[in-house]
Amino acid sequence: MTTTTGEPSGSPVVRPALPADAPLLAALRYAFRAGMLPPTEEEAAFLARAVPWMAGRLAPGTAWRAWVAEAGGAPVGCLWLQLIEKIPNPGTEREHHGYITSVFVRPSARGRGIAAQMVQTAITACREAGVDAVILWPTARSRPLYERAGFSPPGDMLTRVLDG
Repeated sequence: MTTTTGEPSGSPVVRPALPADAPLLAALRYAFRAGMLPPTEEEAAFLARAVPWMAGRLAPGTAWRAWVAEAGGAPVGCLWLQLIEKIPNPGTEREHHGYITSVFVRPSARGRGIAAQMVQTAITACREAGVDAVILWPTARSRPLYERAGFSPPGDMLTRVLDG
């Protein structure tokens, strides 16, 4: 159901994504990234490439997890999480990191706490998986969301962006 303004109605629900959700997840990913920069790939070509990739990553036993946010039965957002295995160590330090990526809520559904709900769901999954630390690369717009969820700039990490 939608409202008269075209926004999905109903309380948002965040559910685990399944391999069968790959087409809708790929469409959300295209909408997310094409909304940031002009795409260099046609949507149909992107979907043909992304759907099998996503379906494979969502199969049981992989390092990837994803969640779909729905409002009024319509998909309005998603979040991806990769569990990154660390080298075994003999101490108490946990041996996985979590990498949150592709957090997106359709503009018509924003301002309803959906992104925060997805982030908390991913953090809970990380706790349950014994993750040591969770990393992500925020945009300027999304930084307050992550700060409210307890994320802060690392004091002990370096990154290097590689040239093309």
